[in-house]
Amino acid sequence: MPSSGLSVQRLTRQYPAPSEPIVVVRDVSLELAQGESLAVTGPSGSGKSTLLYILGALEEPTSGQVVVAGQNPFDLDPAALARFRNQQVGFIFQDHHLLPQLTALENVLVPAIADGTSVSSEVELRGRTLLDRVGLTARLDHRPAELSGGERQRVAIARALLHRPVLLLADEPTGNLDRRNADAASSLLLELQREEQSMLVLVTHSDELAARFERRAQLIDGSLQPQ
Repeated sequence: MPSSGLSVQRLTRQYPAPSEPIVVVRDVSLELAQGESLAVTGPSGSGKSTLLYILGALEEPTSGQVVVAGQNPFDLDPAALARFRNQQVGFIFQDHHLLPQLTALENVLVPAIADGTSVSSEVELRGRTLLDRVGLTARLDHRPAELSGGERQRVAIARALLHRPVLLLADEPTGNLDRRNADAASSLLLELQREEQSMLVLVTHSDELAARFERRAQLIDGSLQPQ
């Protein structure tokens, strides 16, 4: 696995329970190269979101190893881990999580603002370029309440790409959209992922969406089964 890829080895996540631990992710291993996309399907409660949160270093595994672009994020101190999540990983959720008081452009720039430094003209240009790329040039100054559901999700996609992350993680990103907007958002996400050569791991209930990905796997009772 090249240093730009994703390597997951024997990943397990369990939670304590009165009788015996509840295993949510069970002995998962996978490899993903730069620019590859993987869709993970499975029923509710199968561990899909937990797996995604571990890959993005939002949740620590009970055992096993995650290496992203040559770095095990769980070896980092808290400050370095926060920088890793902000700069190396882009998150897209079912609920866009846009800040209601900010404009579309300001929401896209949130990862740069979170760095604790002033937003450079180069970064602002990157944000404007991404919003243009997702078809929202005319909506830069609109707040989330003034945008449609599909437009809000496009802002979220642009925000996830601001720092050119090596790893994009999408948790049911089209789950709250109607068919037309879901198709448009998923097409846009895959197109931008290929252009940026990020790795993309998406979890979804939709077999139709998963079929558009280079690679597919199914998570059943916490175990990952390639398809």
